[in-house]
Amino acid sequence: QVQLQESGPGLVKPSQTLSLTCTISGESITTTYTYWSWIRQVPGKGLEWMGSIGYSGATVGSPSLKSLTSISRDTSKNQFTLQLTSVTPEDTAVYYCAKALNSATEGVYDYWGQGTQVTVSS
Repeated sequence: QVQLQESGPGLVKPSQTLSLTCTISGESITTTYTYWSWIRQVPGKGLEWMGSIGYSGATVGSPSLKSLTSISRDTSKNQFTLQLTSVTPEDTAVYYCAKALNSATEGVYDYWGQGTQVTVSS
């Protein structure tokens, strides 16, 4: 059974960098053909895919957020991390990490973390 757990600050000030970590259990982040994603849900809106990191370490990001986001991993800890720079109150959302079912960008996921609320406010 794969489990994912998000961790990070619940409150971030505008213009700061948000850093969230997803810890994986039950599957190695380097298992061939696995892809690990960050998705968020802004209040009143649908789910928004932010980016993914694959088993090889290659990353792909949403074109609308690409300049603001980076995804990295620590294979020794079986974790991957999202960094979102220059946050604004519009980045207030529930952030999820998830295991993608088939590819980094297809948008189908078979395992999700429980989500973590992040509020951007001064």
